[in-house]
Amino acid sequence: MLLKFYTNGANCESLYKENVLSRNPALVLENIDKLHELLGENDKNLTLIEELLGVKVFIKGNELFLETDDENKKLILKGIIDQLEDYVKLGQVPGTDLIKAIHYSLDKGKHEKVTFLRDTYIVIPHSSQKVFPKTFNQALYVDAIEKNEMIFAIGPAGTGKTYLAVAMALKYVLTRSLKKLIITRPVVEAGESLGFLPGDLAQKINPYLRPIYDAMESILSLEHIKKLEENGIIEIAPLAYMRGRTLSKSMVILDEAQNTTQEQMKMLLTRIGEGTKTIITGDITQIDLPAKKGSGLLHAISIMKHIKEIHFQFFKELDVVRHPLVRKIVKAYEKDDAKP
Repeated sequence: MLLKFYTNGANCESLYKENVLSRNPALVLENIDKLHELLGENDKNLTLIEELLGVKVFIKGNELFLETDDENKKLILKGIIDQLEDYVKLGQVPGTDLIKAIHYSLDKGKHEKVTFLRDTYIVIPHSSQKVFPKTFNQALYVDAIEKNEMIFAIGPAGTGKTYLAVAMALKYVLTRSLKKLIITRPVVEAGESLGFLPGDLAQKINPYLRPIYDAMESILSLEHIKKLEENGIIEIAPLAYMRGRTLSKSMVILDEAQNTTQEQMKMLLTRIGEGTKTIITGDITQIDLPAKKGSGLLHAISIMKHIKEIHFQFFKELDVVRHPLVRKIVKAYEKDDAKP
């Protein structure tokens, strides 16, 4: 009520802040040395936390204050900060997608999801890097790869389907749990003919396999990847090269599976040998085949979804972590596709 007696906006804001800081803090940090990592560059994490909570957060030394006395919001703030501190200790720089996932689970009272999300990360041997899922569905995906021999990952672009599959595969081959990583994808033109691309066959195919190399190069050095390829531990090839082979004790990743024909999908899945894990990734909204109904991925989902040994992980627009704009674009297309 005192605020109405002030005509100067700066004085009002100062008085309001003093009033908030006179209350009991919502949270007291034991260690503020890494506070800047928790808050993010230019306090972007703090700004997001305020948006998610719907209230302002004020900081004084190692104390955090909320402009509300809502105990539930205070508990959620404490839960978010506690989790972010754990992530920093593990070597992860907290980002916006992670904070949103943590807040969503805490807000719904699903604390076990927060713990599962934090503890389900991938340690890459011979690298200081750890790969952390950024959404609960991504954590389920990583866990499913660990526990199942065949996994289908279906969802829009930017949900980490290929990246997390590659990270898990590198973990397995670098620890020698599996002897080889085989990554394949169909070569299907989307508006540009393969025949008009310059170079020999290897050079023509390279643009189609570039996304896979990008994923690997974000985890390991280019020199390390080349060495693994030279030693035959990593093999990247078009799907047609898989015919007639038996793929044993390997991690097999079929990327862009929505562009396989039913025959190609059957061919690959029947190549699987003893001790092999297989991950099939795809986006059923980006089928470039002339007859979309002939997609091997759509067919596989329809006939194998009841096989208990096969895990199907479906990602949604909320799982897009590539760029906030990509999430909005995916949502816009989903709305357009839903129109009658």
